[in-house]
Amino acid sequence: MNLRHIILVILSYWALCGYSQRICKFLDDNWMFRFSHQVEKGTGVRITLPHTWNAQDALSGKLDYKRGIGNYERTLYIDSQWKGKRLFLRFEGVNSIANVFINGKCLGEHKGGYSAFVFEITDKVDYGKNNKLLVRVSNAERLDVMPLVGDFNMYGGIYRGVKLIVTESACISLQDYASPGVYLTQQQVSPDEAEISATVLLSNRLAKRDVVVRVEVKDGQRVISRHEQQMTLEKEKDEKVVFPIKIESPHLWNGKRDPFMYQTETTLWSDGRLLDKVVQPLGIRFFRIEPDKGFFLNGEYLKLHGVCRHQDRPELGNALRKEHHEEDTHIMLEMGVNAVRLAHYQQSEDMYDLMDKTGIIAWAEIPFVGPGGYDDKGFVDFPDFRENGKNQLRELIRQNYNHPSICFWGLFNELTEHGDNPVEYIKELNILAHAEDSSRPTTAASNQNGSLNFLTDCIAWNRYDGWYSNNPENLAEFLDDTHAAYPDLRIGISEYGAGASIYHQQDSLSRPAPVSFWHPENWQTYYHMENWKIINERPFVWGSFVWNMFDFGAAHRHEGDRIGINDKGLVTFDRKVKKDAFYFYKANWNPEPMLYIAGKRNQNRVSLVQDIVAFTNANEVELLINGKVIGKAFPDQYATVMWKGVKLDAGENKIQVRATAKKKCLLDECVVWVNSTK
Repeated sequence: MNLRHIILVILSYWALCGYSQRICKFLDDNWMFRFSHQVEKGTGVRITLPHTWNAQDALSGKLDYKRGIGNYERTLYIDSQWKGKRLFLRFEGVNSIANVFINGKCLGEHKGGYSAFVFEITDKVDYGKNNKLLVRVSNAERLDVMPLVGDFNMYGGIYRGVKLIVTESACISLQDYASPGVYLTQQQVSPDEAEISATVLLSNRLAKRDVVVRVEVKDGQRVISRHEQQMTLEKEKDEKVVFPIKIESPHLWNGKRDPFMYQTETTLWSDGRLLDKVVQPLGIRFFRIEPDKGFFLNGEYLKLHGVCRHQDRPELGNALRKEHHEEDTHIMLEMGVNAVRLAHYQQSEDMYDLMDKTGIIAWAEIPFVGPGGYDDKGFVDFPDFRENGKNQLRELIRQNYNHPSICFWGLFNELTEHGDNPVEYIKELNILAHAEDSSRPTTAASNQNGSLNFLTDCIAWNRYDGWYSNNPENLAEFLDDTHAAYPDLRIGISEYGAGASIYHQQDSLSRPAPVSFWHPENWQTYYHMENWKIINERPFVWGSFVWNMFDFGAAHRHEGDRIGINDKGLVTFDRKVKKDAFYFYKANWNPEPMLYIAGKRNQNRVSLVQDIVAFTNANEVELLINGKVIGKAFPDQYATVMWKGVKLDAGENKIQVRATAKKKCLLDECVVWVNSTK
């Protein structure tokens, strides 16, 4: 092994993870996995995290995919030099209940499959020896842990990373619901001045200690604000210190236009020695939602072009790596997305980081999910369930408090008031959310009439006009009637979409049965064209979110071109094919020059006379059939151009469209076959 390889091994083994004196060791390798019923010795298999045991069965459309207990075991060497320090295990995501053991002794239990959690193991390990780490994971159906139901798969496993973190005996707290221990509250922000409160949580385990706490705000390497305080930390006691920070003429985080972020470095010192450091982003911004005018960022109106996103993929389930989140973000940016509802649960820290860096406005939510159109209930009035939901809300907010991209905390999705009525509980969640974070509004996704729509600061509806019921024009009627009846209500669209298979093509435009195995792509395209026109023409709609950006796994679904998949995505489950509706939005949302022929996958046609449709943000487009110029056409206000009644030849036809935009030559083409002489 050469020197370069040695250095890489050392760096990967002892990655500093953005901290200073902290040691952070990734524990993603050398795990043995077995199911709880596999009790014979030697039945385990070696795996690497992230991992789910449902990557195959849940994605095969099996309703009885494995929902039980899986055991993850590995050895953990604890260096004798760490005596006198503090040791923590941090789990980024385990679905959905985790019981953690060290050397056969239980450290504790965490309930909730989408948030991080931390256990301290300082007094539980043998120093200078290998220790046995066991994590028993259950994704079994229970009535005391959110979610109870959902139109998505409940993949079991340790599907995000695990770290061993070593700190000094006095440190910035890791155990406040697995938060970073630093909270940056934007109290008053304008283009002239930002008033920010920095709250630092400290923890000391051993003898009383005199320390200095320092918070610096940096613009690159330049320190623009510095505050510090001397204090004495008592033994076995947690402390809190608050620093008021003012920044004159702040450089604002301004969405995709300018996602600028300062950095805060919070450090803890004793006798001139650095004990601990935590780095957090600081994207300074202000926003508001007006009932009749929509969403404003930094005082300027911003139409939120949003999508919803689930986190799973074929062959992987929910066990994703950073590069998968990066690819999803890149695809959203290509389409022109500037807002995302990260549904229906807390998603990876990597995803929130990417939203910060790219300027995409985020709606983050807890998995309080109702039945939608299915049986069973999303709420049971059971004390353990109520407390679990509150804990998951605390975790969501505290762990993601400093992300500037997050502008909304989501409290529920598609609940009903039948049976156990969730209204009073949602009121409690709303109060809790405001107590945890007074700087962001709450919202929710409703598909009902009634009291549920008046509990959060703003509300959005899941509407499928033109798919499950009604026609697209019914969305316009619903929005106008609701706005007229409740002019002070902040109204959004949290979901709208239609299923589509890239293999299902038809010449005619006819609406399919949603539960059928026929989901023609052209109906999805038409659906989105009509729905977006309605949404776009109503500025009082504070935001809209396509359901869904990507196809995703839902084992109970038996429809479309394959079972076990919800195919309402604008992109296929494997992220390889962008459906026609994707390009409709790209032409409308992304100013980069583009030109795309709709229906190009409809290669075998039955009529010689066809309407040719293309999406483009060019000013003028020319159509050619088999090399012959048919004529030029001009896009409408929704970037759509159409040539009606174009006559094709029997047999093979080459269709081409070409244009020029921003001095860039654009060309798209396809070949179709007409099996008719009529």
